[in-house]
Amino acid sequence: MSNSAVLPIATVGEKILAQHAQAVTVFDVSIQSLADDMLTTMLAANGVGIAAPQVFSSAAMFIMASRPNPRYPDAPNMRPVVVINPRILETSTQMELAEEGCLSIPDQRVKIWRHAQIKVQYHDLNGNLISDILVGFVARIFQHEFDHIQGITLLERSNMPEQQRPDTVN
Repeated sequence: MSNSAVLPIATVGEKILAQHAQAVTVFDVSIQSLADDMLTTMLAANGVGIAAPQVFSSAAMFIMASRPNPRYPDAPNMRPVVVINPRILETSTQMELAEEGCLSIPDQRVKIWRHAQIKVQYHDLNGNLISDILVGFVARIFQHEFDHIQGITLLERSNMPEQQRPDTVN
């Protein structure tokens, strides 16, 4: 990460935030470089996750890196995980309401319902297919960043009727 850069963060109203991200088909040094820059950008902004569209890239990828910080003092510690071409395979019926912030919507917090547990699948930086079950705050991060690659921000999510929410993509 020594050569990584802090990238500009797209804010609400930018076209890229409303677009569906494109699947990553080549797992090469450019994807690693983008991941490094995204992590550096997220850490500099005190985030716990960041999606490629937030740094003006159309790649279907995001980073989850929960840790306590000024924006999320009670966040659990986890190593950074690069998530490429994610899918949500199953969702729990149990929902949890919590306040979320977004690097693309500075200085705003919105209460959002999220599934308490999700079964997911994604590729890592080497193109390996990973399956996992996520719960609690980490599941919330995944769902938040997954929304970004679907072209959805917190503002749209909070105003969507339940039946129109694209929580599960097969």
